[in-house]
Amino acid sequence: MLILSSGKDGESSDRIDGIKSSLRVIPNFPKQGMVFLDITTLLLDPKAFKDTFDLFVERYKHENISVVAGIEARGFMFGPAIALAIGAKFVPLRKPKKLPGEVISEKYELEYGSDCLEMHVGAVKSGDRAIIHDDLIATGGTICAATNLLERGGAEVVECACVIEAPELKGRERLMSRGKPLYALVEVRSKPS
Repeated sequence: MLILSSGKDGESSDRIDGIKSSLRVIPNFPKQGMVFLDITTLLLDPKAFKDTFDLFVERYKHENISVVAGIEARGFMFGPAIALAIGAKFVPLRKPKKLPGEVISEKYELEYGSDCLEMHVGAVKSGDRAIIHDDLIATGGTICAATNLLERGGAEVVECACVIEAPELKGRERLMSRGKPLYALVEVRSKPS
């Protein structure tokens, strides 16, 4: 049984409740024994979709963020709109061989294998203040790889932002051990804490 609970920063409980109720849990996907947390149902609910967007914009609009980096593919669902709303540029972090031109790469481990992220050379520069956006943090491997890419480009990663956190997989701890804070709207646990 999965338990959904709200984020830690005192967000409006009505908005968080709407976001939680719009999420879908799919067992045994992408592999047997795994649980997939699906935000596509959130995108079908205009109020939950807007509330999710609004909560991120409210958090970052006065933080002098110059870069919103979105992780392929679900980080592209909110990242570009957040960037526009706060006056930042959007930097796509993509899977290998999807970006034209010169790129830098970062390999990482997943719960079910390994992968790689790429970013255009010159997409960020020294002095950029960045947030990294994705739909979910589990073990933190993908977001740590994204952090490495941005820092190699010269940016300061101010915070990592996700719609969902699976705290039992310890991604937050992994980020915090590197000095990177995490902001997540909803926690999903397999059992009550």
